[in-house]
Amino acid sequence: MRPELEAAVKLAGEIRSSGVAVALVVHERKRLGRGIELAMLAEELKASGVGLEFLTGELQGSHDPSWIVFTVLAAMSGMEREYIRDRALEGRESARKRGKTIGGAGVTADSMLSMALHLCDREMSLRHIAKRLVITTGAKKGQHPSPATVMRMLRDHDEQQPAAMAP
Repeated sequence: MRPELEAAVKLAGEIRSSGVAVALVVHERKRLGRGIELAMLAEELKASGVGLEFLTGELQGSHDPSWIVFTVLAAMSGMEREYIRDRALEGRESARKRGKTIGGAGVTADSMLSMALHLCDREMSLRHIAKRLVITTGAKKGQHPSPATVMRMLRDHDEQQPAAMAP
């Protein structure tokens, strides 16, 4: 659970233990989490006697956290998250198979690749290579690429080499 949410739930429980009726007010269900995280939060609120109120969304209004529909929606939101993740991964794989570039604009240039290859020949780590390279175009101009970007750049270069040598 996020630290701020955890602190709010703890404070609500402390206030409730003094005999005052308390409700945790949230903009919408999605702000609390998904799946098992949301179900665990509902159990914690129920155990401390704290109510729950949503300002917007399908559950707008005040609720007892043990409400069965709340539990069902928590489970469904977890499944929805997995479905979205699976569809995104399928889309990326499909794009890769069609030769499409995945991700944002490229930040590498031939001069950057040349320098990275030179530094790689000197057996420098990806982190050290990234610190010595500078992005020359785009929104990240003047910044260093990430080690992951350097790794991708070198891997792509290595994959293209056998194809360039083939007759």
